[in-house]
Amino acid sequence: MEKIIVKIQKLLALSASCNEHEAALAASHAQRLLALHNLKMADIMTSSPPEKADTVDVAAGKSLPKWSGWIASSVAQSFGCRVVHMKNDPPKLLFIGVGLDVEAASYTYMMLEKTLRRLAKSYLQGRDDLVYAADRERIRRSYYLGAARAVSQLLSRQAKDTPVTTGALVVLKDQLIQRRIEELGPLRNARSRSSSVENDAYQAGQNDGRAISVNKGIKGSARRDRALA
Repeated sequence: MEKIIVKIQKLLALSASCNEHEAALAASHAQRLLALHNLKMADIMTSSPPEKADTVDVAAGKSLPKWSGWIASSVAQSFGCRVVHMKNDPPKLLFIGVGLDVEAASYTYMMLEKTLRRLAKSYLQGRDDLVYAADRERIRRSYYLGAARAVSQLLSRQAKDTPVTTGALVVLKDQLIQRRIEELGPLRNARSRSSSVENDAYQAGQNDGRAISVNKGIKGSARRDRALA
């Protein structure tokens, strides 16, 4: 598909020729290839096709909380990226994507995690009924899971309504990302463990999660209803 994109780019350049016959023929051929391969001009008007996937590291513990993993995966998918939990020294989340996609994904994840931690702290401060540490931890986990579920659903809808990449570039980016993942060597799949939840805390987390507005952007470009960070 990359060869097709390059060919269309060359035809579009020829369509600006001073030779009217040559220009018309090139433009017609470019339009035919666009339709044939279900491409849009947005897929073509890049300065050059990407050649490799990029990575961004985000600090993480060797053990990643279930809610944090949900957020990381949902954010990565929303921006057309992948994320891998690397447990080496130091442990980290490795976001893999192309160009600004991976920068936006890693930044959004960090801001969302910071925001949810702040909201969870505020919620727990209002729970005067919690006496034992074990109960407090269960409530905190329940809140996080509810909030993460709501944010994940929001990101999924957003990705469907306004995908960051369309047409041929989707396939190209996926190939580059998969190649980068394969370069990392064998990876263990994270096991998802069941978690008992307290309904009130889970629902409170969902309500707060739904109130967060996540707009695709990078460092300062995201507008929000409930402030991120």
